[in-house]
Amino acid sequence: MIPMSILDPLDVRLVLALIAEPRAQIGELSDTLGVARNTIQSHLRQLSRSGALRRGGREVDLAAIGYDVVAFITIEVNHRDLDGVIAAMRAVPQVLEVYEISGRGDVWCRLAARDVHHLQAALRQLLRIKGVIRTETSLALHEHIPYRIQPLLNGMSHG
Repeated sequence: MIPMSILDPLDVRLVLALIAEPRAQIGELSDTLGVARNTIQSHLRQLSRSGALRRGGREVDLAAIGYDVVAFITIEVNHRDLDGVIAAMRAVPQVLEVYEISGRGDVWCRLAARDVHHLQAALRQLLRIKGVIRTETSLALHEHIPYRIQPLLNGMSHG
């Protein structure tokens, strides 16, 4: 596992380019980033070896880039402010995904943080959003089944 500080600016730009265009080839990445092909290959190898990139080099491992804390946050929202709350959440870089939900709470989000202090700062930022009434936070202790879609698709292929 590598700490965040080891990801240099090119690593970050490379990962962002892969997220934007997951099927990009080495040559395309080289052209897009204005860097030699060998440099791209070297950085991809290092990112893969370190564990920062997994699943064929197109998915980022949060812990490997220094985000060791994953939290699931249920948020109670004043309904007339719902659209504004969601828009404000887009501006919080640690927010990975947001869903409007039924049941207890109104909005659910997954958030990544470097440590509990970074998590606390993000939670305070969420609580300051106009329309947020309260939050309830659960911490992820261990990922047993990472996001997947293959079993679903396999089930569809069997009719």
